[in-house]
Amino acid sequence: MTHSLPAPETAAASPLARLGTDGLEPKNWITAITLLTGWHADRLAGVGWGFVAALFCGIIPILFIKWGERRGHWGDRHIRRRQDRLLVIPGIMVSVAVCITLLLVCNAPNEVTALVAAMLASLVAVLAITTAWKVSVHTAVSSGAVVVATLMYGPWALAAYPLVALVGWSRVRLRDHTLAQVLVGTALGAVTAGCVFGLMR
Repeated sequence: MTHSLPAPETAAASPLARLGTDGLEPKNWITAITLLTGWHADRLAGVGWGFVAALFCGIIPILFIKWGERRGHWGDRHIRRRQDRLLVIPGIMVSVAVCITLLLVCNAPNEVTALVAAMLASLVAVLAITTAWKVSVHTAVSSGAVVVATLMYGPWALAAYPLVALVGWSRVRLRDHTLAQVLVGTALGAVTAGCVFGLMR
């Protein structure tokens, strides 16, 4: 008698893992860090620019992903198959590049522009690795966001790193990534976003 393989997700057995992956998905980290960066750069006026960055770097990309999901181009918003990511990431990069252009033309606060440039640099690095290996975007984004927040607000922001660990654990628990993939994503996001933001701000 043959037996079907278990489903790749184990959300029913681990609601916390599903919460870590869905509740702390990249869009939510991007929205939070863009608004925090805008506030740090120019208080309420800066928050307005943060909303612009959140729109192009978080909201439009997730709408693009959901559009492709509805048409069957890829499985779901987490884009589990590596080959699908090779299509999705360049599309997101276009939106982020448009955002940088808009911020520069409109003379947005430098920290907001630096943040979006850091996001684009991280996407380039993730795409390069994805051509051969499935690195975790979830941990890259979350780790990069914590490092950027630390550069702006000080070491206390590092207290958010347990949330990054929760994200990484959830990706492994749901069998979407290996431990190596989430660790590399964590390091990649921290180094790339931290260096680019730190140099450009």
